[in-house]
Amino acid sequence: MMHERSIAAIKALAIDATNKAKSGHPGMPIGSAALTYTLFHDFLISNPAMPQWINRDRFVLSAGHASMLLYAILHLTGYDVTIDDLKNFRQLHSRTPGHPEVHLTPGVDATTGPLGQGIAQAVGMALAERTLRHYTQSTGLIDHYTYVLTGDGCLQEGIAQEAISFAGHQQLNRLILIYDANDVTLDGPLAMSFSEDVKKRMIASGWQVLYVEQGNDLASLSKALKKARKSKQKPTMIMIKTIIGEGSKNQGTSKVHGNPLGTEDGLSVKQKLNWHYPEFEIPAEVYEDFKTSFAKRGMLNYRRWQKLYQKIKLDNPAWFQSFDLALQAQPTDIPSDWMQFPTDYKDATRNTSLQIIQKLAEQLPLFLGGSADVSKSVMTTIQQSDAMLAQSPLGRNINFGIREFAMAGMQNGMLLHGGLKTFAGTFLAFSDYMKPAIRLGALSHIPSIYLFSHDSVALGEDGPTHQPIDQLAMMRAIPNMNVIRPGDAKETWGAWRMALSSTKTPTAIILTRQNLPLLAGTDSNKVSLGGYIVKPEKEGTLPLVLVATGSELSLALACAEHLEKEGKHVRVVSLPSMFAFDSQPLEYQQQVLLKLYDRTISIEALSTFGWKKYAKFNIGINEFGVSAPGNDAMKHFGFTVEAMVGKIKHLLT
Repeated sequence: MMHERSIAAIKALAIDATNKAKSGHPGMPIGSAALTYTLFHDFLISNPAMPQWINRDRFVLSAGHASMLLYAILHLTGYDVTIDDLKNFRQLHSRTPGHPEVHLTPGVDATTGPLGQGIAQAVGMALAERTLRHYTQSTGLIDHYTYVLTGDGCLQEGIAQEAISFAGHQQLNRLILIYDANDVTLDGPLAMSFSEDVKKRMIASGWQVLYVEQGNDLASLSKALKKARKSKQKPTMIMIKTIIGEGSKNQGTSKVHGNPLGTEDGLSVKQKLNWHYPEFEIPAEVYEDFKTSFAKRGMLNYRRWQKLYQKIKLDNPAWFQSFDLALQAQPTDIPSDWMQFPTDYKDATRNTSLQIIQKLAEQLPLFLGGSADVSKSVMTTIQQSDAMLAQSPLGRNINFGIREFAMAGMQNGMLLHGGLKTFAGTFLAFSDYMKPAIRLGALSHIPSIYLFSHDSVALGEDGPTHQPIDQLAMMRAIPNMNVIRPGDAKETWGAWRMALSSTKTPTAIILTRQNLPLLAGTDSNKVSLGGYIVKPEKEGTLPLVLVATGSELSLALACAEHLEKEGKHVRVVSLPSMFAFDSQPLEYQQQVLLKLYDRTISIEALSTFGWKKYAKFNIGINEFGVSAPGNDAMKHFGFTVEAMVGKIKHLLT
């Protein structure tokens, strides 16, 4: 039968590619081949010729180690994934890397591999779909499903349950999680580490649970998928019992989890499948099977959608233009004079950020976000909007709950879906909970926006558990990650503009709890340079350079004023973004800082790690904080004008 031949093709490609690479995970691709065939052949709607079509169904392989399952089905269904790409699996500069990467391979909807994060990204996609479906309800432009395939390992990760809990609470009924329950992990039988009743756990989390006893039973798989798609309120988990590496001499064991089958065992499996073709050879009828089902269905739906899209363009051009810009994820061109501040302005940058959020919400209807249960502390509430709930899907304030890791993963998914501008906030110290998702977003070129408040020991009495020390250094070390610590309201506005214009880089804006004055010399437009001279030295003198960020910028300026009264010549440089500064031409970097390296002192009330690149002398805090009022804490660590001037003089002697 044709379906048997096509399923065998998926398995054969997984065997051949992992054998050729001499590495990879063939077990799950073999065990989940029938499920993947059923989903793509009969249900999933997408168009291989337009892989970024906004109204396609999403498919996230959360168990990213099974990447050959995804690459095989993408190849067979007509995406731009060639046989040569499959032969180059896991090789240098390959379009088929060891784990799926969203920006490398057409048809890959999310970067996965770190277990559990695919589930969170899929929840974010489903949340974005629901928002846009209701926003476009009168037009019908957005109306699709999100599927996510997971294994036993994903469901052990904490982020998975965070996201599952959130999805159940939000009643994301267009989300379908398919659980390949093969009872094996890399170290051995699942029973060594896991014995909970997943079905009861999912039901308790507000999910519909369906069960398929035999993973090769196409009729039962189809029945379950049909029922899942009809759910009106709950997301659905379809639990499918499979045999990992079925047909192998080591089937059902961890030996087929992360190791190629090898030539002999691979041939044995193929013989059992009645597959007698040379390696990487696929008969024409298999391609035809997917062409007349998946590809045909996708093309018909895409053409139908295009007609609707063009009709709306003619009937309602103003609405269409706004929505079309959102769909294309165009940089938001926001004039610098949108936000103006009086010269005597003094406030916490978290409060300035809140003002900015209100202004942006007025202008951008698909701008939304929230926090991990600290909206009143990080100041993330869009004041003229409701909370986002199942009953109010167009609410623009997302209560992510105390789920920091999932919050970051879900924001990644929302932005991967497209059509929205989002932000997510918590205390800077708790960015530690989020780091793996922040890193994955940077790797995936996702322009997420993170708002991190309570940026130093100046937050005060909550003490060292809440006072960040090492977190900025951690985030600054992530490639393709823009960390901006503004020194006043103008720089906060510049940071927001920079974040909104980003298309491929996540941005973390670091905000204060304590009030900061508006500073002479700061410039919202110059934040994009990463670093710039706020106060120049007197012409013709060899200056001392003080470079600072955030609340310490005003401290550096005050120190400069004090030192100049003693006859010293001081330049003050604001360096809100090391990432942006490092991207400037070397000539500019040298002009601002580097030519005066031996006379440069950095001042930041956090870890000094990383500052040696810019300054010979570094003043910071390389120990945990203290529980005390904010001013007392800063005084304890020497971040006062008097103490800082003393430190500077000592360093220069």
